[in-house]
Amino acid sequence: MSSGMIGESATNLVLKLRRGEVSPHDLLDALESRIAEVDGEVNALPTLCMERARERADALLRLAPEKRGLLAGLPVPIKDLSNVAGVRSTQGSPIFANFVPERSDIVVEVIEGQGGIVYAKSNTPQFGAGANTFNEVFGATKNPHDVTRSAAGSSGGAAAALASGTAWLAHGSDMGGSLRNPASFCGVVGMRPSVGRCASDAKTKIDQNLGVQGPMARTVEDLALFLDAMSGFHPRAPLSLPRDTQSFVSLARSGWKPKRIAYSADLGITPVDPEVAALTRNAAFGLAEEGVIVEEAHPDFAEAHECFQVLRALNFAISYGGHLKKHRDLLKPEVIWNVEKGLRLSANEIAEAEHQRVALFQRATRFFESYDLLLTPATICAAFPLGERYLAECAGHRFENYIDWLAIVYAITLVFSPALSLPCGFTKGGLPVGLQIVAPPREEGRILACAKLLEEKLGLDTAKPVDPRLPKAA
Repeated sequence: MSSGMIGESATNLVLKLRRGEVSPHDLLDALESRIAEVDGEVNALPTLCMERARERADALLRLAPEKRGLLAGLPVPIKDLSNVAGVRSTQGSPIFANFVPERSDIVVEVIEGQGGIVYAKSNTPQFGAGANTFNEVFGATKNPHDVTRSAAGSSGGAAAALASGTAWLAHGSDMGGSLRNPASFCGVVGMRPSVGRCASDAKTKIDQNLGVQGPMARTVEDLALFLDAMSGFHPRAPLSLPRDTQSFVSLARSGWKPKRIAYSADLGITPVDPEVAALTRNAAFGLAEEGVIVEEAHPDFAEAHECFQVLRALNFAISYGGHLKKHRDLLKPEVIWNVEKGLRLSANEIAEAEHQRVALFQRATRFFESYDLLLTPATICAAFPLGERYLAECAGHRFENYIDWLAIVYAITLVFSPALSLPCGFTKGGLPVGLQIVAPPREEGRILACAKLLEEKLGLDTAKPVDPRLPKAA
C-alpha cells in the first residue's frame, strides 16, 4: 500500500487532525498517491478536484481547531448525483457530461460545514438508476475484491473507493438499496438513515421520501462518525430532522444489545442465493451466543413489489420526464422504461400504491412491537459479472425487470425504516456478503450498537482496504 495512513480508520485520523499530528494536506497527499496506484483499475473516482480541496484545507486550517467541525479536515468523496460548486457534476448522464454547478447541494454544504474536504466525485449509474455502476460518461466501476465483478450501485463508486483505499468515508444516497447493495458487494458498511436524518434538496418533489442521503465507511464507528456529521435540520430541506442530543458514535459504543430479533432470508417476497442465505443466517443466529433471542420471522410484505414499482415510476416521471422529451437518445433503456411507466400511471394506481404503503408501514410497526431488529441479507447474491446490466436470475427465478431483484432492500425503504449493510462473510469464491440490519423509524442507534457487536464478534478483516484483484483461484 502507498501509505500507512490509507489503512487507518477515519475515527483515528480525525483524532490526529484535532491534535495537529497530521494535516488535511497530509491526507490529500496520501489519497493522491493511492488513487494513482489503484483507481485506474477500479474507476471509483472519475472526477478529482484536488486543487479545490487544498484551498478548502488552507481555509480550514486558518480556523481554531475547535471550529473545524466533526470531521476536522478529513477528505470525503461525493456521489456524482449531488452537485459540488465549481466541480464537474454529471449525474452519470451524457446530458450533464460537462455541467459545472455554481452552488453545492445541501448535503455537500453540511459535510463541508463539519470540516469535510471534498476531493473527488464518486461514480454512479445514470441518475442512480440500476444497482450496477456504469454510465456512458465514465464507464464501469469495478469491484476491488474481483475486478471482473460489479460494485453494485448506485453508490458503487463510493463503496469501491472505500474498499480499495481511496476514501476513508464516502457519501452516498439510497432509494432502492443504493447505499446497502454496493456496501454488500464491496465488503464495506453502508447505511440508509431515517427519512430526514440527512438534509436533502427538494429539487423536483417537495416531499420526496423514497430516496435519502447517507454515509458509507469501512467500520461501524467510522460510519457513525459520518452520520453525526451529515445529520441535522436545514431550512431548505422541508423533511429534515433536528440533530439528536446523543451522538451516533456514542450510541454505537453504548453496548446496547437487543433482547429479541428476527431473521428472514427472503422477507417472503424474493429468491435468494443459498450461499448468501447461509452466511447471513449464521451471522444472525450467532447473536444467540450473546443471549439474544433469534427467531425466523418477518412482517407481511405481500404488496411490496407492486407498491414500489408504482411509487418509483412516479418518482422517475416527476424527476426525469423532461429529459425524456428533450434527450431521449441520451437516456439508457432502463431510465426510459421507468419514466414511461410513470407517465402512464393513473390516479387510481397511484392512490392504491399509497394505500398499500400505509398498510405495509402499519404491519412493520406492529412487527417491531415484538422484535427489536429485523435481520436479512443485504443483497440476494454476491457480486455478479461486470458485463451484466442487472441480476436477471437468482436461485432458478427469472426477474421481469431491472428492479425486482432489489426487493430485499426496497421493501425496507417502503416502511420508512433505517437499515445498514454489514459485512458478514465471504463466499467460497472470496466475494463479500452483507447482512442487512433493520430498525423502526429513527432508531439508528439500535442498528449501530448491534452492528458494532456483530462486527466485533465476526472478526472479519474488512476494516483494511484491499488491492484490486482478479478472481480468487478455484
